[in-house]
Amino acid sequence: QVQLVESGGGLVQAGDSLRLSCAASGRAFSTYRMGWFRQAPGKEREFVAAISWTGGSTSYADSVKGRFTISRENAKSTVYLQMNNLKPEDTAAYYCAADITRGYFGPTAPQAFGSWGQGTQVTVSS
Repeated sequence: QVQLVESGGGLVQAGDSLRLSCAASGRAFSTYRMGWFRQAPGKEREFVAAISWTGGSTSYADSVKGRFTISRENAKSTVYLQMNNLKPEDTAAYYCAADITRGYFGPTAPQAFGSWGQGTQVTVSS
């Protein structure tokens, strides 16, 4: 199994930036893909971004494309989510997730990711 710990959330104003980090342990980090999801109160958990095991391939939800960037540093077993030009609708708890069954492309449904962090809150005020 994989243990994941997120950090970097906070309260910001619209237009600001934040960088989330997720540190992984328990399994060779460079062998599986990673993802970021978010969940707002009263809503289902939704896909934000994913990255392949090498970092060479990424995918994004349409709502964040052009504003968010996912990256990974395998030497540090860490995945990042750089969030720019934040909007109030980005307010949510953000979770990183690991899919140890795939290193490259795969489904973006939450069920495809078997390991989850505890989440970090991002609040964007208008």
